[in-house]
Amino acid sequence: MTDIFSNAAFGTVATTQSGVKSAATPQAAMTAPRTDLIDCAELFYFAYRDFTCDPDAILAQYGFGRAHHRVLHFVHRHPGLKVAELLDILKITKQSLARVLKQLVDESFIIQRAGDADRRERRLYLSAKGSRLTDKLTDIQIRRLQTALADIGPGGDTLAQKFLFAMIAEEDRPHVEALLKSARRGADGTPSEASPGEAE
Repeated sequence: MTDIFSNAAFGTVATTQSGVKSAATPQAAMTAPRTDLIDCAELFYFAYRDFTCDPDAILAQYGFGRAHHRVLHFVHRHPGLKVAELLDILKITKQSLARVLKQLVDESFIIQRAGDADRRERRLYLSAKGSRLTDKLTDIQIRRLQTALADIGPGGDTLAQKFLFAMIAEEDRPHVEALLKSARRGADGTPSEASPGEAE
């Protein structure tokens, strides 16, 4: 995966794989016509609608919604995630998370365990059942991303990642960067906190 954090300023001249230079500066973006930016915002709505529509249909079969999907996603990417850390990632109230998490635990999609060092901590893991559902949801979204990036052509993945990262509030970017790098290390087989590996 391309490192999207090495050129966070976006103020330098970028070179595409074909060797063509493009000045993607903040100033250039700020001078874009208002109508173009409104079109971009509208495209964002349509893209998000289609990105979520297939998972929504699968989730509905379980009586779940997008809040359940987000919890499954982040617990899958970060096994052993603390409930407090999940609250910080999702930026939702404790009451909102409690309702969603209870349903996922009661239906054996998520396993809660006390922390090793602090027994008061609640650490979250996916069960085998939860992993299968999460993989199914992820695969369908990845296929859509692959199709879109193939349509853009070479370098599209890097531009898309940089754009999405730039859309995140500046004060949250270091936290998001750390989360992505942590998940990537785990995916590469680097030692990380392992799931209990319990069956459903």
